[in-house]
Amino acid sequence: MRHRVVALISPPQEMYPVTCAAAVFGDHGKDIPRHYDFRLCAERPTSVPTTMGVDVTVPHGLEALDDAGTVLIAHSSGRASPDVLRAVAAAHARGARIIAVCSGVLVPAELGLLDGRDASVHWELTEEVARRFPRIRPDASVLYVDHGDVITAGASSTMIDLCLHLVRKDHGAALAMRVGRQIAAAPHREGRQRQYPDLPTAGPAADALGPLLEWITDNLHRPLTIEDMAARSGVSPRTLSRRFTEQLGVSPGRWLLERRLAHARALLEETDLPVETVARRSGLSSAVNLRRRFHAALDTTPATYRRAFR
Repeated sequence: MRHRVVALISPPQEMYPVTCAAAVFGDHGKDIPRHYDFRLCAERPTSVPTTMGVDVTVPHGLEALDDAGTVLIAHSSGRASPDVLRAVAAAHARGARIIAVCSGVLVPAELGLLDGRDASVHWELTEEVARRFPRIRPDASVLYVDHGDVITAGASSTMIDLCLHLVRKDHGAALAMRVGRQIAAAPHREGRQRQYPDLPTAGPAADALGPLLEWITDNLHRPLTIEDMAARSGVSPRTLSRRFTEQLGVSPGRWLLERRLAHARALLEETDLPVETVARRSGLSSAVNLRRRFHAALDTTPATYRRAFR
């Protein structure tokens, strides 16, 4: 059976996070295995107004949550009704994971599912969450926080990153990379990266890093230094390091290492290449270095990882 992802929507619904989830969890054609089934539900079957100025017809009510493996709450206008809270609590109790985006965080917060935990919260909601739910630690700086059973994302713009992260957790890096390429997603961002960049006082906007990140991803097999990356961008290494920290929340070296490891994981899953070759193609130089990096990041070995996901 496919893992069923159900987006619980309410008026006025912002559609961007919903369509992003549908793009990742939907059908990608016969060449990519389909592991998910995506559908919409509302408190009752109805026509739901959206922020786009058009209504969306939703054929399913809360009963759609009865067999959901993942429940996406992309919006919450005011306080959720008792029926919605009961349905979400029941889904969580039987093992469904809950994704709460932007104001959707108020639903698991009302249920106490985030008590004693960090939660990625949109900066406009930070004070409200802190005031209403003092046992939650709201964080307006990171993209998303994954506790396994409950995942929070403060900004709608992080949905592609979050959904690809879940595909990678469920079915490995190779499938996540194939889906990402199919929908032409930008290089994946980890949850600890910044929810929004610091406002620059001078120089290009945050999007200026995009071409460099693409170039790095296309050249992972090469030995790359921060000087190489800075030269590609036409700035000094110090300026590049500052921009990475301000806009992504990590250093250039850390971002590069995470991309190399993701590429190595995909090669281990999809090919029979020797570990030494995987290491070279990922830019990790040797099997010894690959094993060391795998153990530090994933607490496993490349061979064990391949047996689990091949």
